[in-house]
Amino acid sequence: MNSASVQAKPPAEIASAEPKLESRSTSAAPRLRTPVLVALPMAALIALGVHLLVSINEARADTRSFTTFLGIVLGLSLVASVVQPFLAGLRRWMAHMCPILSAAVLLLCTWEVITSGFRLLPLPYFPSPASVLQSMINDSDVLFQSTWHSLVLLFSGYAIGVVVALVTGICIGWYPFARYWGMPLLKVVGPIPATAWVPLAMVLAPSGPYSAVGLVALAVWFPVTMLTISGIANTRASYLDVARTLGAGQRYLILHVAIPAAMPSIFIGLFMGLGTSFLTLIVAETVGVKSGLGWYVSWAQGWAEYGKVYAALVIMAVFFSTIMTLLFKVRDRVLVWQKGVIKW
Repeated sequence: MNSASVQAKPPAEIASAEPKLESRSTSAAPRLRTPVLVALPMAALIALGVHLLVSINEARADTRSFTTFLGIVLGLSLVASVVQPFLAGLRRWMAHMCPILSAAVLLLCTWEVITSGFRLLPLPYFPSPASVLQSMINDSDVLFQSTWHSLVLLFSGYAIGVVVALVTGICIGWYPFARYWGMPLLKVVGPIPATAWVPLAMVLAPSGPYSAVGLVALAVWFPVTMLTISGIANTRASYLDVARTLGAGQRYLILHVAIPAAMPSIFIGLFMGLGTSFLTLIVAETVGVKSGLGWYVSWAQGWAEYGKVYAALVIMAVFFSTIMTLLFKVRDRVLVWQKGVIKW
């Protein structure tokens, strides 16, 4: 009798209550586990202690900057551990990044033990991380100018190569006449590495920067052209037939049907061209340009300043990785339906 008098909630109320409960659980960031929370402070503390121990026999001026760097990492990690219960965004970031950052700090510690501690690797070819950081600080002006010159050369050559590649790729992929005459040229010239043209570029170009821009453009031109041709030629015939049925002309078919359909292939070519342009830029700067990161590496190696060489390599890693990340951001904005397929 009592059970019959209990009124059950309508299904609508039960269904409406479930999403609220789910949204409440997903909006709050999970609490950090203790190993994740203390991983980065412990790694920074271990690295700082090892650094102070093994740097006794080195000049204080060469190790002061690295000591400050490790102290900053330790202080920031402790502050983040204290304030993370009140900031959900910081808590999510720490849950994702603390393990990898801790591994990076311990890798620096291992590097210093091998080089400054036990001297297992010969000097000056393998300097300690403290020497690399100090070289980066001492030559900050030269490194900034070299990075700026490399940025100008890279973007100039990449832009020229992409524009020429898109024009040639669209023409060859769409017009049979252009395909007949253009494909043999691609088969002969395209597979030759752009760095193999360095002697000829130095003779033909009026100056070193022009030859570097031309070589970067040539390195970008081939992969972007080939992938553009593939994307244009493989446009679905049904798309073209529907557009023609609605009265679309040839210009509309190229600009509004073929090119959008080919964008995934074009972006693959852009990524491939960007990778080859990095290599070509560094090689071109070592032989024909008096500025840039490639020139800086060659110059530092000539003076056996390997701390500066490693400093330039660190700048290159940050520099090129940032450019690749920006290109991925552009790809995600253009190809919205493929966002997240390949993450960088």
